[in-house]
Amino acid sequence: MPQLSTQIGIVGAGAEATALAALLSTSGAEVVVAEPDTLEGLAGCALVVEAVAEDAAAKAEVLAALGAVLPPEAVVATSTQALPVTALAAVAPHPSRVVGLRFTKLGPKAPGVLEVVTTVLTDLEVLADVQELVAGLGVAAVTVADRAGGITSALLLPYLNDAARMHEARYASREDIDAAMRFGCGHPVGPLALLDLVGIDTAVAALEALHARTGDHLHVPAPLLRQYVSAGRTGVKAGAGIYSYDESGQVVADAEEAGAGAAAPREVRTVGVIGTGTMASGIIEVCAKSGYDVVFRARGEDKVAAVQRAVTASLDKAVSRGKLEEQVRDEVLARITGTTDLAGLADCDLVVEAVVEDLAVKQQLFAELDAVLKPGAVLATTTSSLPVVECARVTARPQDVVGMHWFNPATVMKLVEVVPTVLTADDVTATVLEVCRRTGKHAVLCGDRPGFIVNALLFPYLNDAVKLLEGGVATMDEVDLAMTGALGHPMGPFALIDVVGMDVTLAIQQTLHAASQEPGHVPAPSLQHLVTAGALGRKTGRGMRAYGKR
Repeated sequence: MPQLSTQIGIVGAGAEATALAALLSTSGAEVVVAEPDTLEGLAGCALVVEAVAEDAAAKAEVLAALGAVLPPEAVVATSTQALPVTALAAVAPHPSRVVGLRFTKLGPKAPGVLEVVTTVLTDLEVLADVQELVAGLGVAAVTVADRAGGITSALLLPYLNDAARMHEARYASREDIDAAMRFGCGHPVGPLALLDLVGIDTAVAALEALHARTGDHLHVPAPLLRQYVSAGRTGVKAGAGIYSYDESGQVVADAEEAGAGAAAPREVRTVGVIGTGTMASGIIEVCAKSGYDVVFRARGEDKVAAVQRAVTASLDKAVSRGKLEEQVRDEVLARITGTTDLAGLADCDLVVEAVVEDLAVKQQLFAELDAVLKPGAVLATTTSSLPVVECARVTARPQDVVGMHWFNPATVMKLVEVVPTVLTADDVTATVLEVCRRTGKHAVLCGDRPGFIVNALLFPYLNDAVKLLEGGVATMDEVDLAMTGALGHPMGPFALIDVVGMDVTLAIQQTLHAASQEPGHVPAPSLQHLVTAGALGRKTGRGMRAYGKR
């Protein structure tokens, strides 16, 4: 058999064909690019990769036609993102010499990843030769079985589709959806901008292929995406998609998205914080550093002292690192007052609760605050999954209640999800947006539904990753490598689950499933099993992976 790195052919002329040609040329091979109707020039190639449109008939036609051009010992690869490689191989003259070869690199910060897809028909020697070739290309490479979407498409496409549905429902603006995932998860590119980068027509075709294989209606392309395709707004390559672009591919201003309105914010001088955990301590520090007087309430003097120690230690660390002057530290600490009496918050202009994620506990607290706080005070909950309106309705001032979901640690994370209910006054929303601006946070507006933006998009993606593992598609290491390589994410899904916590992951996914009743949102069995076993992630030393005793 000739070396695959002698001469390699690419069939296609799109962005995917161009990317594959550039990558495969690093092997030292001569790369020959041909259109589907000019295959004769590929006769001397040891490996040919078809990279035509994501259409089963078009791909099958190319693979069949290559049989009349290539020698029997040549290897043929298909770049399909979601179509069954096995079915495509079956129409080729030599099915045992067909593999899948998917290259995904989305965004400038993504190093890229190659997925080698093997079928039940693939000759093991052919697989070994392809693996040897890709190992020398300088990018991450994984080998996966021929399952729907492999790794990258199976996890990426539903996530992008969920974001499109969220935007279509006017639940949040396109800018806020993208900013939430960038600031909340560290993603280099938000999902809607990523759709434009992939190509909306490409995403729709791949989703249709994925749906044909899985039957999961969550994989049916969002109607909004089909409308964009019909309008010719297929993304960056067309100059317009979900966003509009100039000739250099930079986003340009177009029609204004829905905003928070023009209501003037209420004056906030004193912020109250209820809670003693890491989140509460972080909010106290951030608000005090931003010039607000802060009164926090804890259930005992020992807890008051513990919060004061935590904030002082954090500020001292900033001083030791040269990020804060001692005088400023002292001024910040002077603005913070602790109390064990809820009545101590009576004069606060904004009160943020950061207590346990239990609706009954929060409702009792809001009812008590309603009796204590002055008229016009804003009541905010940091809940990440509970209905904000359920906290509002136990008060006599539901118009003053709003969600203000900070991300942990609050001193570091820039994102705050601002969640008005159907009862929230416009000036209350404007007030918390102004507080976010003054504290240096990036606020995003979204509707009052489980998961808000980040959790509603992130946790189904994490759940899908666990289901991939359960289905034997790939190992944890392969999945994490594929997603960090393809998208430039700071962590792969399994590493992230162990940081977030198995119990938190399961609880949020259960909440999302209860709200949607979508079969595709049912938590993966492995999550429940690991929680039952007490394997909760890094905090217990064992989760998806083992980290040693804690």
